[in-house]
Amino acid sequence: MRPTSRAETFPANTPAASQVFTTVLSQGPLPRLEVARRVGLSPAAVTKAVRPLIEAGYLVEGADEEARPALGRPANLVRVDGGRALFIGVKVTGDEIIGVLTDLCCRIRVARHLPLPDREPKTVLASITELVQRLLAEADGSTAPVLGLGIAVSGDVDRGEGAVRYSPFLGWRDVPLAELAAMTTGLPVTVDNDVRALTVAEQWFGAGVGLSDFAVVTVGAGIGCGLVVHGRVVAGAHGVAGEIGHVTVDPAGPLCHCGNRGCVEAIAGEAAIVRQVREATGAELPDAAAALHLAREGVAGARDVYARAGEAIGRGIATVANLLGPERVIISGEGLAAYDLFAEQIRDAFVAAAFGSAAQCDVRTHPLPFDEWARGAAATAIQSFITPHPSR
Repeated sequence: MRPTSRAETFPANTPAASQVFTTVLSQGPLPRLEVARRVGLSPAAVTKAVRPLIEAGYLVEGADEEARPALGRPANLVRVDGGRALFIGVKVTGDEIIGVLTDLCCRIRVARHLPLPDREPKTVLASITELVQRLLAEADGSTAPVLGLGIAVSGDVDRGEGAVRYSPFLGWRDVPLAELAAMTTGLPVTVDNDVRALTVAEQWFGAGVGLSDFAVVTVGAGIGCGLVVHGRVVAGAHGVAGEIGHVTVDPAGPLCHCGNRGCVEAIAGEAAIVRQVREATGAELPDAAAALHLAREGVAGARDVYARAGEAIGRGIATVANLLGPERVIISGEGLAAYDLFAEQIRDAFVAAAFGSAAQCDVRTHPLPFDEWARGAAATAIQSFITPHPSR
């Protein structure tokens, strides 16, 4: 197997160089003067910042033949050479792990899924290692080194320590996953909460590019929220910032697994919806797909459950808008399969509960396949490589 350059370090050794690179990565290709304008640096400072990055092959510069001005030469644009380095991202779910191999621009080259026989940390670690080895083998045909591994896990994750403090879906407490995975794979490892990882991908490569303040709300097995405030993904002092799934929207509502009543997740999470549809219809339902089928068939009780879920989600999003005033809220997650059943309720509840100009927040949906969660994990690995100690 081709060895990876694990000791390679990114040549942007100043904050300015890191800022220039991330701007070109997420918003490029750009002329140098435009880079200078966007990062607030002088053209001379940008030239100084890009020189080592070009010499190391991370940035390239050339004429844009398609944007030839009326007179003179074509404009020179600076862009990232995506093929300069590769990264691996892994998303751990309750019953499988999903892995992707991406380039430096977080474009997926290969995606692989591996079932999990059980959720014990030792078993999951062995499966992650096996999947990483498969993806490394896929990278054998490339001359680019694999420079990092990102792992995304639901729950309370301490990225700085690389530890999963508590994951309800996996039943884990205080698992030093980054340390263990680094030992078994030989790669630098970043471990983060799955929703925050997805938020990093949206910030650098998706619907959040160029925005200073936005939120990602995920709908599915749980209700999650990633926050970007003043250009930085935030985790809060205790790593649980953005937990709108446990915002109470109905004090008399159903009991949540967190111990409170009427949380958004207790009304709109996948398990909650299945339970409520069972209660409303008396039907035996094996999973969320069956509940969705009943609602689509027009069964009144089932449709009412989805309507209440939409209202709860809308109120949760309004709470985010009222507290932080984001420019945009991006709704994603596997639960969007039912979006047609609760889109109107989300919007109506959001408008009703949002205060003043917070109601002007751009609320949009961005359906993503499960591979994109693994891509989010790869994005955190790319971020860690570029900025080893990102401010959260």
